[in-house]
Amino acid sequence: MRNDHLRWAGVGCALLGGVLTVLVVVPWQPLPAYDERVARDLHAHAVAHPGAVRLTGVLTDFVWDPWTMRALAAAACAVLWRRGDRERAVRVALAVVAASVVQQGVKALVGRERPVWPDPVDSAQYAAYPSGHAMTATVVCGLLLWLLPRTTSPSRAGAAWALAAVSVLGVGFTRIYLGVHWLSDVVGGWLLGVALLALATSVPVRRHGSGAAGP
Repeated sequence: MRNDHLRWAGVGCALLGGVLTVLVVVPWQPLPAYDERVARDLHAHAVAHPGAVRLTGVLTDFVWDPWTMRALAAAACAVLWRRGDRERAVRVALAVVAASVVQQGVKALVGRERPVWPDPVDSAQYAAYPSGHAMTATVVCGLLLWLLPRTTSPSRAGAAWALAAVSVLGVGFTRIYLGVHWLSDVVGGWLLGVALLALATSVPVRRHGSGAAGP
């Protein structure tokens, strides 16, 4: 049942991500209008609060940076491989690589321009849609939750879920706040990330007796 829920969640997010991508490409006029309104309001706040810009810059460039997330995934792969849980190690590695390939491929195909400001507080390169930060954080944080041992106490599991939620939502906010992404870029990254995560984790894993988690 749990695997069925994961698959349906993945299918739903893939469909929503596809619809959102089409609306971005067309473009469906209410979408860029809303994106611009949200971005303009947050940018005005950022310009007036340099301290908040510095904090969000540290979070987005170091704590929640895609390479930080990939390093966490690589560390998890190394631990799994050493424990002999090689099937999960390979799945984690393939999911993270697939996330990078998909996000770069969609960026190239859509070619959406990033926000342009007369007084920018940050900068970023390449196309905007989808947000690589949001997508990578979604995939990696989801994989790490998937790897939680079944014996994890409720309090620790709750803390892990809370930390993952803060990271995924937080990195999305920083990208919009710093004026380098539109809101729909971030939502697209989340949706595509969940779809890939479901694909990677919904298939049952053979038991290895190591206490590792899995469907």
